[in-house]
Amino acid sequence: MTGKYSKDFMLKAYENMLRIREFEQTAINCSLKGMTFGNLHPCVYQEAIPAGAVLALEEQDYVTASHRGHGSSIAKGARTDEMMAELFGKKTGCCGGKGGSLHVTDVSKGVLGANGIVAAGIPLAGGSALASKIRGTDEVTIAFFGDGASNAGVFHETMNMAAAWKLPLVFVCENNSWAVSVRIDRVTNTDNIAVRAKGYDIPGNSVDGNDIIAVYEAVKEAVDFARAGNGPSLIECTTYRVLAHNVGDPMKYRTQKEIDDAKYWQTKRDPLILFRDYMAKHKVPQKDVETVDAAIHEEIKKAVEFASASAYPDADTLTTDVYASDNERCVAR
Repeated sequence: MTGKYSKDFMLKAYENMLRIREFEQTAINCSLKGMTFGNLHPCVYQEAIPAGAVLALEEQDYVTASHRGHGSSIAKGARTDEMMAELFGKKTGCCGGKGGSLHVTDVSKGVLGANGIVAAGIPLAGGSALASKIRGTDEVTIAFFGDGASNAGVFHETMNMAAAWKLPLVFVCENNSWAVSVRIDRVTNTDNIAVRAKGYDIPGNSVDGNDIIAVYEAVKEAVDFARAGNGPSLIECTTYRVLAHNVGDPMKYRTQKEIDDAKYWQTKRDPLILFRDYMAKHKVPQKDVETVDAAIHEEIKKAVEFASASAYPDADTLTTDVYASDNERCVAR
């Protein structure tokens, strides 16, 4: 971590990470109490990646995500109360309670959606970047995805097209070593995902995904490169999936060494603890940090209250926003 950033920048970076951490931990607790619907895939201990990457974006830019997409949505500005209501299946949710955790979306904030299908957000990001290129506007799109998605065909197809057409797209791989129950080294003949950029003659860079400054600097360089019309880049952010794939996964597939690895990352490589130490070293007053702590804690508390008090969708909206082909056109039912 370098020391060239202002107090306001550091507090903003910390706030972004802490908001994600508090939201995710609270959502886990609510899920265990039966308050949420559907699967929940938290990104606890991986917050530096979405928080740092989105710091490099402008308001008009876009993001797509995988099934583990709460972090990037929150970092891009999605409201935590509406997101919590979405997890609760309430009509005040960002998708009206119909999308749930796997499909958090807020187009008004540039959040084009999380996705329950592995790698499916990548071609959507390609389409977003192509639209910006066709319009002649200067938006940049980030595609967030996991290491498992880097073996999917659409990852390579989208990267090839983005490189050929010089699309304003940044591929951000959140390499946490696990694709559900499969370690990436068991299915990939390289320990570096970023090296795959060479096949498409685009920049590729691998950084410490638990260092928010390293993530920010790498993604900022790639975003500036894309916005200048130079095309895409691939950024691999290395981290570790400390928690289970989703709430309820017993993780019986992990060896004792892998369990010990998780404990190491949890206790020694927690991005929030690392960044608190960084801020202390760079003279950010502790009272300012505590002010952020209190504000975020209150925000997430109110998000749960909002979600709990909200009503479920009305029965007559069951088929609203559902589309079906009638051979000639797609119509809203």
